Amino acid sequence: MTDYKIALNFEDGVTRFIDCKDDEKVIDAAYRNKINLPMDCSDGVCGTCKCRAESGTYDLGDDFIDDALTADEAKSGLVLTCQMKPTSDCVIAVPTTSASCKTGQQRFPATVASVIPHNDAAIVLELDVDAAPTFLAGQYVNIAVPGSTQSRSYSFSSKPGENRISFLIKKIPGGLMSTWLEQAKIGTTLDLTGPLGSFYLREVQNPLLFLAGGTGLAPFISMLEVLSQQPSQQKIHLIYGVTRELDLVLVDQLEAFTARLPNFTYATVVAEDTSNHPRKGWVTQHMPQDMLNAGHVDVYLCGPPPMVDAVRSYFDDNGIKPNSFYYEKFTPNSTTKVAA
Repeated sequence: MTDYKIALNFEDGVTRFIDCKDDEKVIDAAYRNKINLPMDCSDGVCGTCKCRAESGTYDLGDDFIDDALTADEAKSGLVLTCQMKPTSDCVIAVPTTSASCKTGQQRFPATVASVIPHNDAAIVLELDVDAAPTFLAGQYVNIAVPGSTQSRSYSFSSKPGENRISFLIKKIPGGLMSTWLEQAKIGTTLDLTGPLGSFYLREVQNPLLFLAGGTGLAPFISMLEVLSQQPSQQKIHLIYGVTRELDLVLVDQLEAFTARLPNFTYATVVAEDTSNHPRKGWVTQHMPQDMLNAGHVDVYLCGPPPMVDAVRSYFDDNGIKPNSFYYEKFTPNSTTKVAA
């Protein structure tokens, strides 16, 4: 019997993964996992269980009425979880909070495997876990900072399903996590909460334009790892913007992806006026018109708020309307992220 992995993404950013058996309805699999998805009738009549399938294949059958789910709604990806039977792994957006479904964030321990500094710009933190965490490439976790009551949010830079997970962390003088990492000992146990976030790689149907600012490169490393295992004919271009040349980290990994992903290209951009870098300025000044493709492109953006706002303004001012536009803002000291 085949089991399919179903990601339930709640509107408060919490993601829970469940296994759905072959010929099993999603709502029954959720209840079996003690997650109470919205439901009144369970017969495809009321529409209370309506969600959006963001990826994957499934069978909706024909045992529901048009008032519960119209043909146009079904065509757009809306589903009734009381009727939906997956035929592959799926991602489902649930239009309510995790708490209202009697579930919540998952917590798990991890031990420090390595702490690798990159100039004075960033730190790569590698952690070992007993059970490889399931997440969607691009998502993040909250890591509790030892000796404090606070946590910090970091995107995975490793691919899902590995027992060694990694994070690219901006080095901030006097920062809570940065200071702790300066004296972190191998084998120390950390408490993680997640996965979280609505910024993640969707099903690839169009060319991809990735825009990374500073340590906002992390989720794209994870996405590229996944894409390298799912060959696609679509072009993928990443623009990596930083303030100083010293802030350019993990460029060797990007270069390695050009061999693993024949359709992948990247460019680095440095904002500092005194830099000798061949591409200076902002990422908006280095967007290839062929990648913008008159809007026939899916854009993913992860960076600090000024960068996100600048890109959004650039698109608006130039009448650029990407087919899809997913972005995540982050601030180095924030305990939360904002995605759209």
